Order: sequence, then structure tokens, then C-alpha cells
Amino acid sequence: MPELLRRSELATPATSERMFTKAAASGADLVFLDLEDAVAPAMREKARGLAVRALTEHDWGATTRAVRVNGIHTKWAHGDIIEVVTGAREHLDTLIVPKATAARDVWWVDVLLTQLEEDLGLRKRIRLEVLIEDVAGVAHVEEIATASSRLDAVIFGAGDLSVSQGARVDTNFQPREPYPGDFWYYARMQVLTAARIAGILAIDAPYPDFRDPEGYERDASNAASLGFNGKWAIHPSQIEIANRVFRPTDAEVERAQRNLAAYRAAEADGLGATSVDGQLVDAAHVKLAERVLAQHAAASGES
Repeated sequence: MPELLRRSELATPATSERMFTKAAASGADLVFLDLEDAVAPAMREKARGLAVRALTEHDWGATTRAVRVNGIHTKWAHGDIIEVVTGAREHLDTLIVPKATAARDVWWVDVLLTQLEEDLGLRKRIRLEVLIEDVAGVAHVEEIATASSRLDAVIFGAGDLSVSQGARVDTNFQPREPYPGDFWYYARMQVLTAARIAGILAIDAPYPDFRDPEGYERDASNAASLGFNGKWAIHPSQIEIANRVFRPTDAEVERAQRNLAAYRAAEADGLGATSVDGQLVDAAHVKLAERVLAQHAAASGES
């Protein structure tokens, strides 16, 4: 799994020029300019040019620059990819593909990008992230996640999945009636499992009620506990929460360092396991410790 920072992915409408500068300076690991749901159908073609201007004229620093195109089943998808890639060139890092339902969806985008990169003489390869937000996408998520070497992440999308599933949820995609357990556990685990099989990242769904920071943090913490690498933010106020939740705590880092040091010392003495504070530390704990320390190093900007 790549050590990419995707703790926070900020959604920004491609038609909202006043938000571009704020998005670039927001501190999000990735910002995507949205050509899809955040844009009225009558504005979707115009939004392409606005997205290109935002990508090429603003200083994005270390933030990953992305665009969410329209679904490949729509009349806009082909034009979105061609116009944005041709206009932005090296100023574009990633395309986000919504409503992926099968591997062929990813393959189609991959082939078109390959042709464009060759034709334009681009020096770097554009990356992909895909949204799983349809029951067919959930059913085929493993083949989707392994469909292209361009893929960096799969994203769980509860909104459209609610419609596809026929779920009875509120505007925050939570069940309208009391439900025993995590309403989205199955879909989340399908996405997460596929991501790990593919060796890529898993990103959790947006939390629409940006006036509820406690709810966002609770949702993010639950996803982080499962193993998700980050979460969408639909408002800048959610970025700091995501960046904090999806990085190891100081206590986790300290514990990982101690476990690793103790195991290496035991290993030097010919032992395959040891104990720290009365708890077993074996090879599995070493892998966990190394993972925590790698996440900490990535979040701290260390090599």
C-alpha cells in the first residue's frame, strides 16, 4: 500500500471560483474540483474550463490536485477527461471517477488517459481514484480496485448508494429509524477489503452535516478503527478533524517504537517473541508497529 497522504479529501465545486484560493490553502491532503454532483447540468461544460484555470493559476503547494469527472455513462465524461487533461496537463495529479460499477469503467478511463498522455507528451502519469456508490459497485468492488495500476484509492460513497440500495436514510445518510449496529458496515468492509487486496487506499464517505463536528469525528474515528486511510470533507472545518483522526496518536507511536525495539532486542538473542508491559509482542505486532510508524512518518513529512 503506498504511503500517500489521503487523510482528508476536500470537495470544491468547480464553478465556485471564490473557493479556489481557500481550497488550495486549506491544508487538505487532496482537493478535488467537482464537475459532477456539485454542478448544475447546464454548467457542466463551462465548469471544465474553470477547473483548468484553478489548477493552473493557483499555488496548490503539496496538496494533491484532483478533478471529479462525470460518470462514464453520461454525455459529459468523455469531454471532461479530454478538456481537463489537455488544459491542465502536469497541473493535474488525479482524476476521481464516480459511480464505478465494473472493471470496464476503470479500464475505459485508463485507456483514454494513456492515449492523451502519449498525444500530449505528458511527463507524469495521471492517477485515479474511484467511487463505489452503487450496489453493482459494491458487488464488483474487488475487480474494480484491481482494474488499473493507476488506482491509488477506492472511495465509499453512501449518498448514491442509499438511492441504489433503496435505503431509508436521512439527509446525513443515517438510518431514519433505530438500527442495530453500523448501518453501512457491510459496504464499508467490502470497499476496505478490496482496497487491501489491491494494495491501495480506502477513503470513507462524506458527512454532509458540517455543523456537527462531533458527528464527523465519530464517523471518521469509526472508519479509522476499521482501517480506512482518510475521509471526504465537504467543508474546510472538517479537514483538521480528518487530518488528526487519520494519523497515529502520540501514544500509538510511542507504543510502536517500544514494541519494535523490544522485539529487535529479543530477536538478537534468538527469540521469536517477547513481552512489553506484560503483553505479548511477536511478528504480528512488529508488522503493526511498522505500519503505525510509516503512517506517522508520512503524516510528519519524513522520508
